[in-house]
Amino acid sequence: MSGDGDDGATHGGVRTILRLEGLAILVFAVAAYAQFGAGWGSFGLFFFAPDLALLGYLGGSRLGTVLYNATHSLVGPVLLGAASLVFAAPAAMAVALAWTAHIGFDRALGYGLKYAQGFGFTHLGRLGPRDPW
Repeated sequence: MSGDGDDGATHGGVRTILRLEGLAILVFAVAAYAQFGAGWGSFGLFFFAPDLALLGYLGGSRLGTVLYNATHSLVGPVLLGAASLVFAAPAAMAVALAWTAHIGFDRALGYGLKYAQGFGFTHLGRLGPRDPW
């Protein structure tokens, strides 16, 4: 159970651990990117690119949720990183590391994967002011 009701979100110590895990992912991905030797301008571009999925919310909460979760799950960058290794494509690894850093950054700030109820409903808890009722 989640502790503050059954909203599907983590709470308390588990939420803290998941946010620290996001911070660890961010630090690891940035350090790996620095060792990789790709340009920091590219890092900035690829770091913010996943947030283009937020435009999906213009088409409604369900579309926004699907697009956001697709670009903010570690599945994509891990697969891209693996493909980079298999096909010797270093540019793909640079994208994968910046993308991973973005996900870690968001999770460290508490922006988790979204539920269809709206942008503020995440697996890491509700974003924004909470309705006391």
